Amino acid sequence: MMEKMIFGRYVPAESPLHRMDPRSKLLMVFFFVCIVFLANNTMTYVILGIFTLVLIILSKIPFRFLYNGLKPVFWLILFTLFLHVFFTKEGEVLYSIAGLDIYEGGVRQGLFISLRFTYLILITSLLTLTTTPISITDGMEQLLNPFKKLKMPVHELALMMSISLRFIPTIMEETDKIMKAQAARGVDFSSGPIKDRIKSIVPLLVPLFVSAFKRAEELAIAMEARGYRGGEGRTKYRRLRWQTVDSLLIVSLLAVTVLLVIFRT
Repeated sequence: MMEKMIFGRYVPAESPLHRMDPRSKLLMVFFFVCIVFLANNTMTYVILGIFTLVLIILSKIPFRFLYNGLKPVFWLILFTLFLHVFFTKEGEVLYSIAGLDIYEGGVRQGLFISLRFTYLILITSLLTLTTTPISITDGMEQLLNPFKKLKMPVHELALMMSISLRFIPTIMEETDKIMKAQAARGVDFSSGPIKDRIKSIVPLLVPLFVSAFKRAEELAIAMEARGYRGGEGRTKYRRLRWQTVDSLLIVSLLAVTVLLVIFRT
């Protein structure tokens, strides 16, 4: 399961995207999530696809690795596609299957929504794949600094979000171990009535929650033992540096936004 899980993982590499300032990548992800909803036709989705492909190439992350990472959510994307194909009734009727009419608008809308999910997953995954958790924390804290005037615990909030991202692969690995242990004891997660499958999840959830709380307690004790008292008065060993390539990333994102507005119907 771990080799199929890409979100929350960091893959060391020497690439332009790895060397970028985490603040520029965080801003890129935030604005990409916003502008992806501007796409509503083939041309706009092609523009988003080219932008995503360029970032993947710059990250030097193998395509096969990303493909394997999409497998866990492939069924969700496929379900969304079929949902629109069979229930969206727009445009001309293309086929009729067992009394169900498949419309041109349903197929088009299903493909567009599936592409939107795929782009969002890839872009957000590239953030964690090319940025260490500590860099994400520093970048998030820097971006949220203006909210300190509103008495917002910026450092603690950034640290909490970074730890959450970091522990996603760990929890998935723990889930995999517990599932294998329960399967060795005769628990069947993949067959039988729905009622029995739901009951079989209980032996999985209880040890998973116990393990998660135990890890959280161990992390809190370790932080206290190292003298962690929050972000007030703390200095940083690594300084964030905004470079020309970071400005180019933001400018390219603005250019993509302009193109989406121009070609949007």
